[in-house]
Order: sequence, then structure tokens, then C-alpha cells
Amino acid sequence: MTPFDAAPIGVLLVNLGTPDAPEPQAVRRYLAEFLSDPRVVELPKLFWAPALHGIVLPLRAQKSAQAYAAIWNKELNDSPLRAITRAQAEGLAERMRSGASGASPVLVDFAMRYGAPSLQAGLTGLMSRGCERILIMPLYPQYAAATTATAFDAVARILGGMRRQPTLRFLPPYFDDPAYIDALASSLRAGVAALDFEPEVMLASFHGLPRSQVDAGDPYKAQCEASWRLLREAMGVSERQLRLSFQSRFGRAKWIEPYTTEVVKALAREGVKRLVVMTPGFSADCLETLEEIGLELRDEFLQEGGEKFARITCLNDGEEGMRLLETLARRELQGWA
Repeated sequence: MTPFDAAPIGVLLVNLGTPDAPEPQAVRRYLAEFLSDPRVVELPKLFWAPALHGIVLPLRAQKSAQAYAAIWNKELNDSPLRAITRAQAEGLAERMRSGASGASPVLVDFAMRYGAPSLQAGLTGLMSRGCERILIMPLYPQYAAATTATAFDAVARILGGMRRQPTLRFLPPYFDDPAYIDALASSLRAGVAALDFEPEVMLASFHGLPRSQVDAGDPYKAQCEASWRLLREAMGVSERQLRLSFQSRFGRAKWIEPYTTEVVKALAREGVKRLVVMTPGFSADCLETLEEIGLELRDEFLQEGGEKFARITCLNDGEEGMRLLETLARRELQGWA
């Protein structure tokens, strides 16, 4: 057995990112990094940079800080996204240890594309622990250039500054993976069963994307639609019973439709009184699920005449979510561990 064969294998979970505190200054730093990424905002830098720093950040930082404060994990003094992603990494590490059968141990860590812990810290941290082979797992079921591709870009830039580079694998999008669909269906069934009401309509709300990016060839919308179709089939429900929408629109440009807020308001005006919303594209609860859906959207539905509203939690570090991550990791590590 060679030393390379015995070296530990690294797994790095990657999520989008979070500010370090629910305060305007911290939120501004995070948004500046996030919205400066040309994969996220595809506008000429000469135009976008002055608008970002002169208009967008001063206006958005204060409002976003208030939203983060409403969902901040005060017990851990951390954002839900980072706390949950950390728990996912710890849970996956335990599962990989308990199911180990080969000579190479599997070490698991997590990183954020924007903010802390950084991708640089995640990669170099695993390498410092002896990992010469690392699996990068972007936790985005559906591919988008603004999420999956920008993580790949960032990793490539980090490797460009290394004299000694690790061997890498990247988890591909898993939007149609049976393990993912099964996890969503199990989570939705359990969530609905725990309610004190029976929903008339269920809604699958995915994060939105500018229409221009889809028109340019991004497969994101088609992959969301595929996940929605497969989930309906797994649940045995119709398009009327499980609707599709897209949330988190930003700016004045046209985004992919239908918009979640418009769908929910229309349902309430049509007489729907009991609604359940799930967010299948998010691997962990965050601002967009806890505040935008759990608070803002709930209030909009009730104000329009709805009576019962429930948000299904993301897969997070629950049993279904951890079983999915383990399945994906073990599949991608075949031949290594």
C-alpha cells in the first residue's frame, strides 16, 4: 500500500454564503462580494460597480440586516445557513466514519462561496490534514452559472495560486437523482402529516434567475421544472395540487416566471384558504426560506384572505437530508474511498 492510497480523502460541502452578523456593515460586506461576482450580475463592470456601491448597497444593507435579524440563530449567534451547513458537514463526517470499509479515512468540512469560512480556507484546511484527493460538493440540486459555476470558478482561481494542487472531483447537479426526489417527497409527506390542517394547494418555490441568463443557455429553469415534475410523480399529485413558482426577484429586469408572490396572492384571491410552501432548490434553510417565505409570504397570503399557511423546512441536517448527502458522497467517491 502506497502513502497516497492511505492518505485521507477530503469532502468539502459548499453553500452560497452569509454575513457574519445581522448588522448593516456586515451585510454590506457580504453583499458587496456577492453582487460583485459577474456570474451573479451580468452587467458591464463600468456601469454596475458605481450603481452597486453608490445606490444598491446603501439602500439594501439596512433592509437586509433587519431581515437577517428576524431569523438569526441567537443561541449559536450565527446565521441559520452557516449553522445548518456546519451540522451537515459534521453529520456527514460521522456517517462516513461509521460506514468506512477501506483504508482511506474520509474527512468532511464546509465552506461558503461568499463570506466565511471561505473556499480557500476549506481547501487548504483539508490539504493541511493530508488530503490529496478532494470531492467538492456544491449543495445546489439544480445547476446555474450564478451558483454551481461560480463555485467552480472560485476553486479554479484558488488552484491557480497553488504550487502543489490536490486532485479534485465535483458533484454534478442532482436535480433528477432518485435519492433527491425521494428525500423531498418524504420530507413533504412528513411535513404535511404534522400539520393541524390539510392543504388545498402545495407550492414548490425555487430561487429565481434573470430571464436573460436562461435565454443565454442556462439550464436552471428546465432542471427546476424537471425536479417539480418528478416530485409530483413521486407524490402522486397533479399540477393543480403541487404548483411551481420562482422567488427572490431582484431589480427591474424580467426574471423567470411565475413569481412566487404573484402565485400566492392569486391563489388567495381565488379562494384558497390553506396553503403549504416548500423550497426544493435550497439544501439548507436561510434568509430566502425563513424570512422571505416563512414571514413575508405568509403575511401576504393571510392579508389576501388566506387562513392557514405552512412552510416545509428544507432537508437541512434531518434524516432525509443526511441520507441524501451520504448517498451522493459515496457515489462520487467510488474508486477513491
